[in-house]
Amino acid sequence: MIRIQEHVDLLPYNTFKIAAKARYFVSVTTVDELRELINHPVYKQNTHLIVGGGSNMLLTGDYNGLVIKNDLRGIETVSENDATILLKAGAGEPWHAFVMFCVTNNYGGAENLSLIPGTIGAAPMQNIGAYGVEVKDLIQTVEAIDTTTGELRVFTNEECAFGYRESVFKRALKGKYFISSVTLSLTKKDHKLNTSYGAIQQTLDQQHATASIKTISDAVISIRQQKLPDPTVIGNAGSFFKNPTIDQSHYETLKKTHPEIPGYFSDNQKVKVPAGWLIEQCGWKGKTIGNVGVHPHQALVLVNYGNGSGENIQTLAQDIRDSVNKKFAIDLQPEVNII
Repeated sequence: MIRIQEHVDLLPYNTFKIAAKARYFVSVTTVDELRELINHPVYKQNTHLIVGGGSNMLLTGDYNGLVIKNDLRGIETVSENDATILLKAGAGEPWHAFVMFCVTNNYGGAENLSLIPGTIGAAPMQNIGAYGVEVKDLIQTVEAIDTTTGELRVFTNEECAFGYRESVFKRALKGKYFISSVTLSLTKKDHKLNTSYGAIQQTLDQQHATASIKTISDAVISIRQQKLPDPTVIGNAGSFFKNPTIDQSHYETLKKTHPEIPGYFSDNQKVKVPAGWLIEQCGWKGKTIGNVGVHPHQALVLVNYGNGSGENIQTLAQDIRDSVNKKFAIDLQPEVNII
């Protein structure tokens, strides 16, 4: 039986620690509860905002609709053989808890994605990625409920239309489906360990550790803790902007005036440029404006030092975008969902 609350403080439900209220709020723990909700007058008469860990959104004011907290939990084995195992996880399960479950059981594939905030349900929506791995590499299927009819649909990996921090759930089907569970494929032996990205190998060397699922996970956690602020201490949503992709000709032009500009070439004659580097070159790293600012160790992370509003963060983000566009003719796109 669902219980819809009114005028609920959303501060505990967003990692930016923005003070905002929801006109209506409900927690959903089963698919049956979700279907019950879909037939409720409050659901039918209001706009909806689905939240998981609240780690990828910026609230710019009160939400005058229904906030639905995804609390579908549980991890179960779908099938396994000597080499691989399929695990089905509820969409409300914390992502890092799932990774730790895999690491503890020596299931390989997710270890590079350790300590990413948020939930299982947000992982395919964002196609989360870090240190050379994207969740699309692991996902077999996504189960989702039609937000109008309550019908269950199973999406294949291909049907999810994954891209860089993108999926069909953020584009063509945005708001049309409520992700209920995700099934992922992990290895049980002959793990493909990835230590080539970032400082993973360097960290392993410093710790005199041999690469394994556990040591790679530990290294990633250590690196992230050094670079990124803990959202339980300082309000933030991790990387605020996507790394932009520009034409090779644009990149070559920029290299003439900025020979040190980093870039990663892709197969389609495009170049991905680190957004953090662009922001830092514009003088934003470590800058504080009122109660908000740019983190001193990672220019991609915007922070709320306390009592900052969503509008303050949004203004800061726009000022950063304007300065990067003026200096480099590159338009940064937010990774965070601005509401």
